[in-house]
Amino acid sequence: MSFGGRLIGTFFDPGRTLRAIAERPLWVDALIVVLILISLYTYLVFPFGQKDSLRFMEDNAAKLKAKWGEAQYGDAIERTKGQDRSLAAFLITPLTYLFGFLFSTLIVLGMGRVVSTQGSYLQVFSSLLHANLVDKLLGNGLRLFLISGKESVFQTSTGLPVLFPKLDAMSTPYVFLSQVDLFQLWTFWLFGIGLAAAFKISLKKGLLISFAFWFLKSGLTVALLMLRSRLFQ
Repeated sequence: MSFGGRLIGTFFDPGRTLRAIAERPLWVDALIVVLILISLYTYLVFPFGQKDSLRFMEDNAAKLKAKWGEAQYGDAIERTKGQDRSLAAFLITPLTYLFGFLFSTLIVLGMGRVVSTQGSYLQVFSSLLHANLVDKLLGNGLRLFLISGKESVFQTSTGLPVLFPKLDAMSTPYVFLSQVDLFQLWTFWLFGIGLAAAFKISLKKGLLISFAFWFLKSGLTVALLMLRSRLFQ
């Protein structure tokens, strides 16, 4: 099956497509496309994120100077202004995601071994990449549209925070709610279908493994975001 056929099938006929991917794991082209989409999205939203960071530090200058000291605050401002857009978009971010995909596959494979002796690393890896096409293509496309309209990454979400527009993006409730994202849920639903085919288990068990991993991933993300927010408080 060609990549175009797999891409269309992931959206419109996921059961048959992901079963075919499980039988014959095809991952190179999917990995390249996913990393390109990630790099382009990072490159395009980078100026807005940089502007948000500078605005936040300037708006909270007194608090941050008291916590960090004048010199460290000044260094932080200069580091933010001097961030290399191309380096972040085309090297650091895609490499970070690549490591994340590889490590995530290993964890999910271990979870799958609890219920099945079937399934290989490449089958899980390929399913994960194809499922992520939804989030990285449609999800990031919508996020880019929203961010460009607001000219800000802060307060921009495709998750539950859209129901609470006055919620502070740095608050703990916002961090928790942001994990319940439409495109992430869609992605992990597709991943569950792929896991069921790869491990030769029921769809229910495949979805259970997929969303159990989503829960773990979300917990780690919340912990990291809360740690980051405390550094600026």
